[in-house]
Amino acid sequence: MRTIGHFIGGREVKGTSGRFADVFEPMTGEVQAQVALASKAEVRAAVENAKAAQDAWANTNPQRRARVMMKFLELVQRDYDKLADLLAREHGKTVPDAKGDIQRGLEVAEFACGIPHLMKGEYTEGAGPGIDIYSMRQPLGVVAGITPFNFPAMIPMWKFAPAIACGNAFILKPSERDPGVPMALAALMMEAGLPAGILNVVNGDKEAVDAILDDPDIRAVGFVGSSPIAQYIYERAAATNKRAQCFGGAKNHAIIMPDADMDQTVDALIGAGYGSAGERCMAISVAVPVGKTTADRLMEKLIPRVESLKIGPSTDPSADFGPLVTKAALERVKDYVEIGIKEGAKLAVDGRGFKMQGYEKGFYMGGCLFDNVTKDMRIYKEEIFGPVLSVVRAKDYNEALALPSDHDYGNGVAIFTRDGDAARDFAAKVNVGMVGINVPIPVPIAYYTFGGWKKSGFGDLNQHGPDSIRFYTKTKTVTSRWPSGVKDGAEFSIPTMN
Repeated sequence: MRTIGHFIGGREVKGTSGRFADVFEPMTGEVQAQVALASKAEVRAAVENAKAAQDAWANTNPQRRARVMMKFLELVQRDYDKLADLLAREHGKTVPDAKGDIQRGLEVAEFACGIPHLMKGEYTEGAGPGIDIYSMRQPLGVVAGITPFNFPAMIPMWKFAPAIACGNAFILKPSERDPGVPMALAALMMEAGLPAGILNVVNGDKEAVDAILDDPDIRAVGFVGSSPIAQYIYERAAATNKRAQCFGGAKNHAIIMPDADMDQTVDALIGAGYGSAGERCMAISVAVPVGKTTADRLMEKLIPRVESLKIGPSTDPSADFGPLVTKAALERVKDYVEIGIKEGAKLAVDGRGFKMQGYEKGFYMGGCLFDNVTKDMRIYKEEIFGPVLSVVRAKDYNEALALPSDHDYGNGVAIFTRDGDAARDFAAKVNVGMVGINVPIPVPIAYYTFGGWKKSGFGDLNQHGPDSIRFYTKTKTVTSRWPSGVKDGAEFSIPTMN
């Protein structure tokens, strides 16, 4: 059985804490590896390597830093199939879905290749008599990212690509459930020419997280995971004077207007609700048909589609989705289905009894579909993170608009309609951070910014796009005046441009 250590100082090193966690192969249910769990001392060793390397990297001109990122893109493309297979075997998502995970991360690395332009400051000549003012963006130093199991390629790249391009050194703490791909990405960055120590990977649990949060040399931390942990990390980071961008859970709604193309809408709900076994922070987990006729039409088309979903091993290219990541995750989702039944929701499709022939120990579950869900139910209020779609019937547009707007989470939302005025009004008024119009998973492209509102996001700056450059740099503003023509004598009043 393989053992996964850490990536510190440009190479993989063995763990020294004596603590390990099992890494499962979700499609078989078998343990395929053990990953070392870092101690505080191991985190500190990574930070010291990063700190020693960062100054020289920051003084490397942005164009040369961009060339390392360009080479990294080439190397990931070279190893694309191998990385996708590794990701699928550790996470459980299908290989085509794993390739999408990698691709969306690469798009942010592509964006980071524009760092010579993105880090440019501003300049004003003659801001006052003989005075010029200019600003510059400088890296923070050592920064860190704590990333989740559900996107083990995409979210690490969302974090480290812009941070490193800006001239920082980076400490990555990926999920211990599927650490293989983050370790492989670090090795590829080294092959691309990144100096040793600029990207370090420490695998671990809460001990490693707290060590990152408490380390005085780490100046910023980014996190993606559940909302309670996001809030914990945000508050603890603030207490140690770190910048923080922390993204939490979601309960993404899809509003279905009476004029929506129902076939297109059902296709969108099936893919967005059940893809990756629902283990996406942008998964649609609530469908809101407006009016009884719309709801009845929706259910008539949804039920047979959910019943016919093809669940298979991660390596089956024809499978709609694969297993959940762990047995604990599977049992948690099944528990929520039972809660929904007890709360009075109608379970229109029950996928809990699904068994995969030949993979009986795998963490599989069929799609579940609830109807007549109400906003006071736990299955509506809480994030299930599994292949479960809840239908909440709204009597009119205003009630439908209020549901995502009033929910504790505010990550993503979608509306399906042919009415441009309704779509425009919805996009302007809904209290959610990312909106899709006839688009079920409104994840912005890399040069826009990604981030939710309310309990889905803590911090003022979002992921990727221009916000990532702002987050990973500090602005210095210089006001200059040269001696020629300057009058003698001290000035005691506040400077003005008069």
